[in-house]
Amino acid sequence: MPSLREPVDFLVSVETMRRESGTSLAEDPRTSRFFRMVLGSMQPTPVELPWLDAELAVFVAVNREPGADLGIALDYRTSREDPRVVASDWWSEPGGCCWRVAAPTFSAFAAQLGLCSVP
Repeated sequence: MPSLREPVDFLVSVETMRRESGTSLAEDPRTSRFFRMVLGSMQPTPVELPWLDAELAVFVAVNREPGADLGIALDYRTSREDPRVVASDWWSEPGGCCWRVAAPTFSAFAAQLGLCSVP
């Protein structure tokens, strides 16, 4: 993924996914704008990319180096069964993070990684 210029590690337990997928960054207006993360239930219209709805995202990988603020998340706004995969992008636009599609579905993402074949 071109937007990830530093290494990330995949999260290996449900507990670490829960911890990394919290909504605290989206709840604070100061960090929400910078990380482009919001609580979709608090918005007047549906949240679209480059913003991430923290209530409908589960992080599956995060930065290896502290402070890099990188992530890959399952974005359940598109499908509950086969969500799209998004990744943080800090370099394409000034002013903070943008969330970009890394794969249209989790199935496609797993196939890109060589973990399975897409039916």
